Amino acid sequence: MPFGGRQRGTGRSAGRPGGAERPGRPPGFAARRSGARQPLCTGTVTKIASFGVTFVDIGGFTAMINIPELSWRRFDHPSDIVAVGQEISAEILDVDLVHERVPLSLRALQEDPMPQFIQQVGQITNGVVTKVVPFGAFVRIEDREDGLEGLVHLTELTEGHVDRPEDVVQVGASLTVKILDVDLPRRRITLSHLQALPPGEC
Repeated sequence: MPFGGRQRGTGRSAGRPGGAERPGRPPGFAARRSGARQPLCTGTVTKIASFGVTFVDIGGFTAMINIPELSWRRFDHPSDIVAVGQEISAEILDVDLVHERVPLSLRALQEDPMPQFIQQVGQITNGVVTKVVPFGAFVRIEDREDGLEGLVHLTELTEGHVDRPEDVVQVGASLTVKILDVDLPRRRITLSHLQALPPGEC
């Protein structure tokens, strides 16, 4: 079914309760209109587009899941999270009848792993360097393949001037870091290797 396709031949039925769903409208329409808690739906993944959007058939409507709404965790491609033909449960974020769009969220039904690190600000932990960039290095601080990562800025890698982070760390290396900050709105974790070292070892 084309994106946003609707069932035709539906109209207002006399005597239908005001809060009831009507044919031709996506599940959860009445709940959204009444301002109730975000409704859930079950559907089947029909397509994973080349630009990453996942399309889901939810009983006659083609809904979509944008990349950020697939998971709280890092992944390379939507196919790492869902597969065509897979039945999923998701939260309905909105029902836009004007543009015939029904955005869904999978991650809304998942626990966000980042808040737990707010309690760990100031603590020292070991991580694995996953990526080196001109301004620093990203370090995975969860012991799992898709674990959360934080950034160690170039100035927090070592004392003194460093032209390239590769001169200090390499991808795959273990690195002791201190958790400096957890910014939930911006989804950023700030780390320091320099502040994690005992005095005299900097």
